[in-house]
Formats: sequence, C-alpha cells, structure tokens
Amino acid sequence: MNTSLSSRLAGYETWNGHDPFEDHAGPFFFRRHEDGSITCAFEATPTHCNGGGFLHGGMLMTFADYSLFAIGKDVLDGPCVTVSLTGEFTAAAGAGEFVESRGEVVRNTGSMVFLRGQVFTGHGADERILLNFSGIVKRVKKRPLEK
Repeated sequence: MNTSLSSRLAGYETWNGHDPFEDHAGPFFFRRHEDGSITCAFEATPTHCNGGGFLHGGMLMTFADYSLFAIGKDVLDGPCVTVSLTGEFTAAAGAGEFVESRGEVVRNTGSMVFLRGQVFTGHGADERILLNFSGIVKRVKKRPLEK
C-alpha cells in the first residue's frame, strides 16, 4: 500500500493502473473485512466537487461503478462490463469528507451479476447515505480491440 495515504485509508488497497478512468477520477480503494464483506472508499477533494462545492453526481456514480466490481470481485471471473447502473441521490457531501460504499451481490447467473449498495459518509448516528445504487455486470469473452 502507498505509505503517503492518509490514516483513514489504512488497511485499504487499490487497483491502481487497472482502469485509467478510475485512476483519474479517484483514486478509489477497497478492503475486505473479516466477515468477507467489502468496503470501498475515497477521500473527497475539491476536484471531486461541482461548481456548488458538493460532490459531483457523476463522481458518485463513477465511485458506485467501481464499487460494483470491488463488491463482486469474488464472483467476477475475467473481463466484465457494467450493463446497467442506477442511483438515487439522497444527501450531499463536500471536499474533505471520507466517502465509503458497501453492498452485496443479489444474484449471480451464468453471464450476469446483479448487485446493490450504498455510498455514505460518517458512522453511527453521524452516517449520511449519499447514494443508493444498483447495477448489473456482464461477463464478456474478450476485450474490445484497441485502436
């Protein structure tokens, strides 16, 4: 793990270099808990915010998409793509906040994995759910040709 990361990211790992868009938008991180569940996280900066100073909705959806793959990583085998991602924004957050997600695999078929989760900040009585999301990830045979 990168030792220059803040203490809030202790125990997290990343797929840095795996997805250029996510590397640019994030960085995003994940960790596995003893019960096998996955939590994803990022530290919100001003570059993640919209003109009003709140986390950009597209940023939260990008993080939710990343979370689909981290949460489903134990059942996703080989290349996959997101075929559906929906979300409901429920609260706002800004720069300086530690943003996390949690979720679950709802169904795993031969070619598709159905997942759902929440993006949140804070803990316990201070927790605010920022986004409820659900998505479908499809297993693909091979990667598209590079141009």
